Amino acid sequence: MLAVRTKLVAGCIIVFLIVSCETALPSSGGDRESPDPTLPRVILDTRYTAPIGATIIVPAGGDFQAALNNAQPGDQIVLTAGATYVGPFTMPVKSGTGWIIIRSSAADATLPAEGQRMKPAYAALLPKLVSPNSGPALRTAPGAHHFRFVGVEVTVTDAVSTNYGLVLLGDGSSAQNSLSQVPHDLILDRTYVHGNSITNLSRCVALNTASTAVIDSYLSECHAQGSDAQAICGWNGPGPFKIVDNYLEGSGENVMFGGADPTIRNLIPSDIEIRRNYFFKPLTWRVGDPSYAGTHWTIKNLLELKLGNRVLIQGNVFENSWLDAQTGYALVVKSVNQSGTAPWSITQDVWIRENIVRHAAGGLQLVQTGTEIPGATDGPTQRIRFDNNIWDDINTVRWGGSAFLFQISSVTQMNAIKFYHQTAFQDYATAQIDGVTQQFNFVNNIVNWGIYGIRSDDRSAGKPTLDAHMPGYLFVGNVVIGGGENRVAGNAYPATAADVGFVSYNDGDGGDYHLTANSAYKAYGTDGKAPGADVDAVLGATAGVDQ
Repeated sequence: MLAVRTKLVAGCIIVFLIVSCETALPSSGGDRESPDPTLPRVILDTRYTAPIGATIIVPAGGDFQAALNNAQPGDQIVLTAGATYVGPFTMPVKSGTGWIIIRSSAADATLPAEGQRMKPAYAALLPKLVSPNSGPALRTAPGAHHFRFVGVEVTVTDAVSTNYGLVLLGDGSSAQNSLSQVPHDLILDRTYVHGNSITNLSRCVALNTASTAVIDSYLSECHAQGSDAQAICGWNGPGPFKIVDNYLEGSGENVMFGGADPTIRNLIPSDIEIRRNYFFKPLTWRVGDPSYAGTHWTIKNLLELKLGNRVLIQGNVFENSWLDAQTGYALVVKSVNQSGTAPWSITQDVWIRENIVRHAAGGLQLVQTGTEIPGATDGPTQRIRFDNNIWDDINTVRWGGSAFLFQISSVTQMNAIKFYHQTAFQDYATAQIDGVTQQFNFVNNIVNWGIYGIRSDDRSAGKPTLDAHMPGYLFVGNVVIGGGENRVAGNAYPATAADVGFVSYNDGDGGDYHLTANSAYKAYGTDGKAPGADVDAVLGATAGVDQ
């Protein structure tokens, strides 16, 4: 597995590979006793290490598969810049733990530096691994390990109408039914993985592995008609996973964990780091938009967790999600025993902080269970926490449908759901609440009431809904713009956004959401701070992500 780096700060071991402090953010003041999510216990160290073995040069027209077969740990395989190599190619099993590097022959100075994102503009400098049919261009043999791709393009020919996955890391089928078969220690670094404007491409990258990273890469044109498609999807690998600093474009879900039952018993993808990615759906995919390109891909969400444990989602920009095959929520978090064969399925310990979510019909769908098979069982969604996120232009008029800012639905009950310091603007309703959620905290947020506020189907909006569905809830320190009936004591209800005192407000679409020095709410939070997101923290965490 990958190397461990740790640092001692304030008496805690801070993450580089192992996280020992479960609470990385302070309480938001007045917090009722309930558990915070456990952060990922493993954060992969993906720093580049220069190869120390032989260099194998594969010229244009050369045999890349033979090079993969012959390479030894510590070697590097150099593919010719701009050359096309027609797959499929398989990473074989090697003995030892040295990395095999596969890279472009282009000089380092002409490619993005380590830690910088790949862009399509570099395509002429990249060797191209191409699928000629519905199968992958690149895949792993069972148990393959220690391969790193740097500056490589992976795509499919225009003549192919359907492809079921370009890069298959691990096996999502029943053939991979034990941990001994799982590939591990794999890195896609500064890669360009993409379909084209006409091919139904189920996914760009499948992650059914252990210790795998997708970093500084550009994944695009991952789309399909009548079925889901993802830039990245995983369900049959234990993790840890690192998805950092990528452009991610997928029609169904840009990134999803779950969606199929793992065939390795008791497996839950765990220790997942999702940071500084740009989740984006082009408006050329939206029917009726002036830029619509004419192919109706099936649109769902930007990020969906149906199965996951210890997930950190930080510093991302999530952009464009509209009514189509589903309601148009940007984020979906639920526990799903998809086919009824994995009763251990659960989503838990998810920390979502310092992100920007914008231009969507709905913000978050948080569901205790999303079982697709009647009578199948799974675990309760639990320990989900939100800190310092900005939800901008969550708008049903612009993006369609009747979604909510937050939909919180519990069939039996969810546990330990917390929202701290959110700044959110939506037009329809703050929240739709169904079922019972224990240990619910909603503290120090700035939100619109919208048309329906905080509502349920069986109670009046506001306090009656919270009393009925959130026993022992903490709802305090919030600024609820335009708040209507049945107000909860300990919160402020200014009539309009102008009364809050933002530096600038543009109908919830791109304003400056710092509070002015003269704002009546500058220190209104129960922690003595301004309610709403720490705008500086959000802008710092997301700086350059959408470039």
